[in-house]
Amino acid sequence: MGFILYLIVGGIIGWLAGLILGKDIPGGIIGNIIAGIIGAWLGGMLLGDMGPSIADVAIIPALIGALIFVFVLSLILGSMNKGRKRA
Repeated sequence: MGFILYLIVGGIIGWLAGLILGKDIPGGIIGNIIAGIIGAWLGGMLLGDMGPSIADVAIIPALIGALIFVFVLSLILGSMNKGRKRA
């Protein structure tokens, strides 16, 4: 049950990061879950375990990490799409 809760929290964190930045995360729900999980890992590496946590995911660092991940991902995908349009 803990793994399912971890996936749900990851999906919500990824979805919130996409909403805050106004960027669509490719892959829909799966993309949100992946962005949230990678964001939780990245935020944990950068900020540690601060603030409240749900399913062993510290919410504030996870959201900050997901924001960073979604922003970098949108920059990469945006530059790839510009390259395709020129060709």
